[in-house]
Amino acid sequence: MEAKVNTIEDVRLHERDTGSADVQIALLTQRINHLTEHLQKNIKDHSSRRGLLVMVSQRRRLLDYLHNTDTNRYIAITKKLKLRR
Repeated sequence: MEAKVNTIEDVRLHERDTGSADVQIALLTQRINHLTEHLQKNIKDHSSRRGLLVMVSQRRRLLDYLHNTDTNRYIAITKKLKLRR
């Protein structure tokens, strides 16, 4: 729970922001990283692998939305979360 609160505080746009695209992308990235570690240890866990793919596609849609609406925020969030190389 603390990790989620810290993630929200790092990327929020204003004091009460908990649902902006930036926050949602950051939370999905945190869950994706955690699930990736789990799947490296548990190779046969196919239901979690499907959940991972759903989360990755959701994050992709949010990133596309942010790119189309506010390119500066898109660039900032991808640099902060190290999503693009």
